[in-house]
Formats: sequence, C-alpha cells, structure tokens
Amino acid sequence: MRKLLCLFAVFAFVAAAADITGTWKATFEGPNGPRETTFNFKADGSKLTGTVVGGRGGESPIENGKIDGDNVSFTVTRKFQDREFKQEYKGKVDGNTMKLSFQMGERSIDMVAKKQ
Repeated sequence: MRKLLCLFAVFAFVAAAADITGTWKATFEGPNGPRETTFNFKADGSKLTGTVVGGRGGESPIENGKIDGDNVSFTVTRKFQDREFKQEYKGKVDGNTMKLSFQMGERSIDMVAKKQ
C-alpha cells in the first residue's frame, strides 16, 4: 500500500509540473527600445534544458534549469566583447504564457513569453 501511495505522489508531482517544452517568444523593453528573445525549452520532469536566442550574445545554453510546479528558474551565460556574464531567470507559467524576470547588472527586467 505504501508503494502505491508513493507511486501516486510521484505521478501527481509530474502532472503538476508545467509543460513548457517547446519554443517561447518574449519581448522586453531594453535601453534602446524593445528586444525579442526566443526560448527553446526541453522539460524532463523537474529538469529544464534548452537554449536562449536573442541579444548580442546569440544562442546560449540554459544552465541549472529547474521546474517546480508552475515555477521555473535557470541561468544563461552570455558572452559579449570577450566578457562573460550570467543572467539568472525566474518565472511562473500560466498555460501558454510565462512571466519571467532576470537580472542584468543592478537592473531587474520583466518580460512575458508566449508559447509558439
């Protein structure tokens, strides 16, 4: 009986995780006007991988990606003019919409991504 309850708990957790696998497009207001970013997510249980495309850094892999219910978090290491910097993203999924924020230096930037 205990094993059966544990099995149900695992299935409930997986079912509760947001289904974000696929392509998502987001726009945010940058210092020189609107900027577009494309996220290519692949979810595997609570693990999140994929790439982020946009900005001057081109395509960058997602690192340390996690899904916890409707909450997502991941890091992207960008390169620009021989310098590397990390962007830490956090967000919440609601159906085909995801509200994300990330740190850029001292600034926090908010965006809304739509599943394509």
